Amino acid sequence: MSVTIKTPEEQRLMLEAGRAAASVLSMIAPHVKPGVTTEALNQLCHDYIVNELKGIPAPLNYGGGGGRQPFPKSICTSVNHVVCHGIPGEKQLKRGDTINIDVTVIKDGFHGDTSQMFYAGEPSVLARRLSEVTREAMFAGIRKVRPGARLGDIGYAVQQVAEANGYSVVREYCGHGIGRVFHEDPQILHYGRPGTGLELVPGMTFTVEPMLNAGRQDVRLLPDGWTVVTKDHSLSAQWEHTVLVTNTGYEILTLRADEKVPH
Repeated sequence: MSVTIKTPEEQRLMLEAGRAAASVLSMIAPHVKPGVTTEALNQLCHDYIVNELKGIPAPLNYGGGGGRQPFPKSICTSVNHVVCHGIPGEKQLKRGDTINIDVTVIKDGFHGDTSQMFYAGEPSVLARRLSEVTREAMFAGIRKVRPGARLGDIGYAVQQVAEANGYSVVREYCGHGIGRVFHEDPQILHYGRPGTGLELVPGMTFTVEPMLNAGRQDVRLLPDGWTVVTKDHSLSAQWEHTVLVTNTGYEILTLRADEKVPH
């Protein structure tokens, strides 16, 4: 699969899909509290995407093959030591739990993909700091996006923030190109060396979505074929935005209406 360069019209449609995905996270925020089940959050997001946005939840029935079942829900809910791809279920959130909600909406054939961390009540000092540093690392990577930059510049920036704060970067899962296809080239690693990798050109769209662990970087896949957890049971956090390479820098396509971009 080659890297797709989006036309101005395709960029407009990507922005619409991105804004739609962002609005799902804004909608669900007040519902994340102790006692709610991740399945209830899934149902709220599904109904909003389908009925209000007239969109399609991309994760639902995505993937599968090779003995693995397609993803069975409309969002991913990754709680505490779950790194990514947590499947919503009947487990209730407890006070102090952290949860990443990952949303991808298809609108007019294009994908908008974004995730953020939420707290069920007041989190621990460690959990809050891990979440905040992960968000800072994501934006450090995004700020490197411009024509002529290299993919390694993004990964290096993310890795520097993570490791300077004592956290480890998950290696097995990364960002990805996105457009008419959910996952396309290039892969966006969250570690690397500056000046290496593919050169960025205007019209590229991809996600920056670092996963940082409070403990070791090692992860394992659960028997359901989707849920990824930290091997040492340490906390994990993730933030994600879909980004467009513009003629002069970048545009975040999934920026939420209430979201402030750090400088």
